[in-house]
Amino acid sequence: MALVAWISYRKTRGDVSTQDGYFLAGRGLGATFIAGSLLLTNLSAEQLIGLNGSAYGFNLSSMAWEVTAAFATICMAFIFLPRYLAGAFSTLPEFLNKRFDDGVRRLTVVLFMVGYGLVTIPSVLYAGSIAVLQLFDVPGLLGVNDSQALWMTIVAIGLIGSVYAVFGGLKAVAISDTLNGIGLLVIGVTVPVLGLSLLGDGSVSSGLAIITSTDTQKLNAIGGPADPTPFGTLFTGMILANLFYWCTNQYVIQRTLAARNLAEGQKGVLFTGFFKVMVPFMMMIPGIIAFHLYGPGLSPIDQAYPRLVRDVLPGYASGFFLAVLLGAVFSSFNSLLNSAATLFCLDVYAPLKKQPVDDKTLIRVAKIASVVIALFSFVVAPLLQYAPEGLWQLIRMFTGFYNIPVIAVVLVGLFTTRVPAVGAKVAIVFHVIAYGLLRFVFDDVVTLHFLHVYAILFVIEVAIMLLFGRLQPRSENWSYQPVQGVDLTPWRYAVPCAITLMSCVVALYLLFSPVGLVGGLSSAFWPLMLSLLAVNVVVWVKQGFPAFMR
Repeated sequence: MALVAWISYRKTRGDVSTQDGYFLAGRGLGATFIAGSLLLTNLSAEQLIGLNGSAYGFNLSSMAWEVTAAFATICMAFIFLPRYLAGAFSTLPEFLNKRFDDGVRRLTVVLFMVGYGLVTIPSVLYAGSIAVLQLFDVPGLLGVNDSQALWMTIVAIGLIGSVYAVFGGLKAVAISDTLNGIGLLVIGVTVPVLGLSLLGDGSVSSGLAIITSTDTQKLNAIGGPADPTPFGTLFTGMILANLFYWCTNQYVIQRTLAARNLAEGQKGVLFTGFFKVMVPFMMMIPGIIAFHLYGPGLSPIDQAYPRLVRDVLPGYASGFFLAVLLGAVFSSFNSLLNSAATLFCLDVYAPLKKQPVDDKTLIRVAKIASVVIALFSFVVAPLLQYAPEGLWQLIRMFTGFYNIPVIAVVLVGLFTTRVPAVGAKVAIVFHVIAYGLLRFVFDDVVTLHFLHVYAILFVIEVAIMLLFGRLQPRSENWSYQPVQGVDLTPWRYAVPCAITLMSCVVALYLLFSPVGLVGGLSSAFWPLMLSLLAVNVVVWVKQGFPAFMR
């Protein structure tokens, strides 16, 4: 952890004295740092423990949240990112201000800030602290009770994570994320390999044979109605949730807005998609291994991964694992903190001033805002321990208050020219009221999966905006005004990479389905896999694969 901090400090000295330097890393991030930061911002202790627990208790159906993100990263690379970079935007609300008006910007800022401050940031701190407490006996080590240990862990994680966001800006966040991401990949590969070895009495291949030949229903990614993620939701609300997260969520897209050019941004986003396809092997297969090692008796199911880690990692590796785990938590926390401060400064503080604000003042305000938000999260996060079930349910559904209206407004804003600002405002207000009623008043009457509810509300909100565009259109067509901020030449290999990425998604679902490992390989498995391979060979040969390798 000290090494990561030192390298991050060395790489950011003198680079955070300007607005672009602090909020957007000087618009100079390359593909490696974009991919590393995106990956670790997305993956945290909650996924590490929760996804493995889901695999242990149910099956691989919840891998949909990770794997289908590949489609959203492709949309980001080809549809959203070129437009964001062409407009040289620093925040998503800034784009909405130019497309609609300042009222739409204020509404989205309120949605983001309330969501980040009250739920997302505290829940990241709480989930990370719980993970540390589960994996390491903090109360026993420090001689305190569980509640005191939780408070101490939250404050320790929050203080260290805040340092990156407050003093180093986005560049320090991106560099530390990438370095910690390397450690996460090492642990992500090591734990399942050692788990298979333990299951197979010292033989990884024997362990692999056990999980692929016995209780193979655990490997099924085609979720049924009773599973955590029914397969049908992949084609309704899941698509929209992922599009919001990867294409419009400020704390995720901020590092892509900092790309040095479009080609580097596209590479970084698409490489992130390939890492997401690997997530089931690193963050779900260990849960399957735990099921075969310990049987179905672990309660709660989230104990599966912590117990496997304690059993397979040698004592001398536990410190490295703790550093990686905390690095994942730091990443999500400091990214959220940096983005919340960016939104406050650029979309709340600066617009309220009657005259331009100099860079030094903006950075000072950003640091103060970061500290205030961090301290507030220290107070809120421990409160989650007193009513975890109800609050966790609220956390899972809370993003539904703002993710669907945001993606609906952005898509309509990008692909229409006559829809007025009032249409976007009505759609946002309608969603907040309708979603609140459906989830908390009529939840016993409306029994649809919440992802299907996402899709229905999305269609209604797009229809509302299009209706306003028809009945009360803008006085003149909106036209996109590019700003020549960075080189907008697309990456030459973006299309073949996108085709290969979607092929990996299809192949993964073939592998973890009744066509593949569930019940034994069917006669259709290899012909389908070879067909996917043939398509990719043709695409890459036509695009010039030898040149890509050079």
